[in-house]
Amino acid sequence: MPVVRHLALALAATALAVGGGVALADVPQDTGKSTAEPSVPLTDFDTTELVAARAAFCDDLPETAVTEALDGEPVDEAAYGSGDRADLTPRVEDVAHEFGCSWQGEDGVVARAWLFVPPVTPARADSLVAAARKQRGCTPEAGAPAYGVPSLALVCTAGGERTQSYRGLFGDAWLTCELSAPTTVTPAALADRAGRWCVSVASAVEVTG
Repeated sequence: MPVVRHLALALAATALAVGGGVALADVPQDTGKSTAEPSVPLTDFDTTELVAARAAFCDDLPETAVTEALDGEPVDEAAYGSGDRADLTPRVEDVAHEFGCSWQGEDGVVARAWLFVPPVTPARADSLVAAARKQRGCTPEAGAPAYGVPSLALVCTAGGERTQSYRGLFGDAWLTCELSAPTTVTPAALADRAGRWCVSVASAVEVTG
């Protein structure tokens, strides 16, 4: 084959390779990274001025907040509204005067949140804090970041399960969120995940605009 033809073919192949590279460079590449907003630790989130709407909020919680709290996809979920008959606790079924929802992971982790519908005064909030502090098997977490004003952070242990919860008054709305996991999850990991979960919950109920 003549040298000139060899050279022409080589140049054509180079042009195709370069052109293909440029074309590919113009196509957005999937990096495998999520574009969702990063979660925020409760220690970095000021809740003391946050005002919550006493309204349904579960649909406003992003899926990423749920999967991060559970460390996986949920295998079960439930929600209820004011006036619904619901399991308010594992042992209490009654007509709800609150909005609430929960998600369960494959390994038994449960993320929950609920918001009172009736307005709550600061005096009533103080009594709710005092009552929660007396729950059997629970210990108030000293030095925990605020979750409304007043607020309380509790760590409860029962039956091989540990629950980290935060509750407090946001304006006139009483909000509680919690994350339960087998005690194989370390207290530090549970506290971090629960704090981030509760930030997502507070953001979902916040009055904006």
